[in-house]
Amino acid sequence: MKIPRIAYAAYGFALFVILVDQLTKAWVISGLELQEIGRVLVLPPIFNLTWVENRGVSFGLFGDGSARWMLSLFAVGVAGLLGWWALRADRRLLITAIGFVMGGAIGNVIDRIRFGYVVDFLDFSGTGVFPWVFNVADSAITIGIVLLVLDSLLTDRAAKVGLAAEKS
Repeated sequence: MKIPRIAYAAYGFALFVILVDQLTKAWVISGLELQEIGRVLVLPPIFNLTWVENRGVSFGLFGDGSARWMLSLFAVGVAGLLGWWALRADRRLLITAIGFVMGGAIGNVIDRIRFGYVVDFLDFSGTGVFPWVFNVADSAITIGIVLLVLDSLLTDRAAKVGLAAEKS
């Protein structure tokens, strides 16, 4: 099967997300040694780097420790389905969204397999609005889902406009 050129963009976005995610985690583990010190005040109280071993999914949800392998398999399955979807996608926004979600899922799976948990460290909880500590992969997944919704809305709107034009 020949891979469409546009699908490479999704895989490129995924690779970019994985690299940025893993490099930032390596930095907080080895460079900052955040695991030992626990917290670095960056812009108190708005933004800090805080060590969290997330045994759940995005933002620490569903943190039952026994779910490690189940969550890993699920994320790999999602990434595989997204990779397959990218082969059929034909819109830039959709390709970008797929790449972000796929890269974020793989980035977190790498941690879960290596450590038994996902390394989270971006902490905006001091704002009182967003209490979760998260990472680059979580952000990419969230951005990707927002882009998927936006793509769906724009595609539906374009279809309705096209249908209205045909009726005229």
